[in-house]
Amino acid sequence: MPVLAEVHMKIALKYGLVVTAVVVAWIVIVRHLMGVGADSRANMIAPILFNVAQIVAIFLGMIRRKEEAGGALSFKEGLKTGVGISFVYAASACLFFVIDYLIAGPKLLMAEVGASTRPLWQDATMAFAGLFLGSLIFGVIYSTVLSFFLAKRVPRETSI
Repeated sequence: MPVLAEVHMKIALKYGLVVTAVVVAWIVIVRHLMGVGADSRANMIAPILFNVAQIVAIFLGMIRRKEEAGGALSFKEGLKTGVGISFVYAASACLFFVIDYLIAGPKLLMAEVGASTRPLWQDATMAFAGLFLGSLIFGVIYSTVLSFFLAKRVPRETSI
């Protein structure tokens, strides 16, 4: 059983960090290097890109988990795999934004649409909570749908 937990953890780390790499690449290239502001229409691509990356990572992680399990994946195992990937993504993306905040300062946070007159710590708390919880909530939804399609179907026994 510990071997299964180790495989599950490796899959979650690998695929969750890939999604975070997409987020990091977008922020570094588009926001920092190209200087695209929060009010630009180009930023409409970001949430679509991040969600597609999360869906693809969960799908590929479940396929990998299915291969590791010998071709059979239960709904529960698929859901656990997807949620694990989403948790790694959520935690590592938040860590990236903390590091970005420490290096670049609050300019990225203050440039976001909806930055208010509240104290910066409140805006930061709301942003990090939204990122973390949003990633987990969408991860549960994506994992549920994908598990439904990828899980092994066990035929019901009918009693007459």
